[in-house]
Amino acid sequence: MNTSEPSSDAGQITVTHTRGGRVATVLIDRPRKLNALTLELLDALYCELRTIDHSDAQIVLITTAGEKSFCVGADIAQFSRFSPAQMWRRWIREGHRVFNYLAQLRQPTIAVVDGIAVGGGFELALACDLRIGASTARLGLPETGLGTTPGWGGTERLTQIVGAARAKEIIFARRQVPSDTALDWGLLNAVSERSMLADTVTELIDRILEGAPTAVQVSKQLVDAAAAGAPSTVLEALGSGFTTGTDDFTAGVAAFSNKTTPTFTGS
Repeated sequence: MNTSEPSSDAGQITVTHTRGGRVATVLIDRPRKLNALTLELLDALYCELRTIDHSDAQIVLITTAGEKSFCVGADIAQFSRFSPAQMWRRWIREGHRVFNYLAQLRQPTIAVVDGIAVGGGFELALACDLRIGASTARLGLPETGLGTTPGWGGTERLTQIVGAARAKEIIFARRQVPSDTALDWGLLNAVSERSMLADTVTELIDRILEGAPTAVQVSKQLVDAAAAGAPSTVLEALGSGFTTGTDDFTAGVAAFSNKTTPTFTGS
């Protein structure tokens, strides 16, 4: 899914829409710096995510440019110049603002991890609902080797997926988790050879798009609420009550009764 076309060191964020506008692909394009994230790139990503949030897109892909790295995280040359107060006031808060917005998008989000994803790059992938990795993927949080800590949600989201003991091992020992182990631990949902990565992503996209868009998005909210400790008794009743009032539910029931394939419109 990555492209080897170089761009300026400053980098840029671009978005393309495919499948009738139903899939929005976000490209972080800074391969010369291994897609390291600056405050400017974070702000550009936030603006693009806000636009996608209000679009007709049903799925959001997060991809990066180049063949070496998905994203090596925060641009050390930039944040190392910040004072402790600036780190507190701006750098950490900005990463949380953007990654939290990504995590809370109503659409399902998929990170396409081709190559190394460490530090903030790993945290970017963790903020997505699903992660598809190339066999070359390596995931880690190496911040203790710089004398600091993960800062953009990694301690929380990593722990939710792999548990406290494995999260501590990854962080304390700066372990880079290879793709096969990441798949076994639930950090990746699927792994394929780089040459087949696009096909693996497309297969998952097609399966998601077969479902009713509103039902998929409400289900995402229910799962996220459950992960935060909210009880399902009331929320699932509300979710079911809402979705069974949609045109898509009527179409789905009719198709089931007639043994046909439903056509969902998101209404």
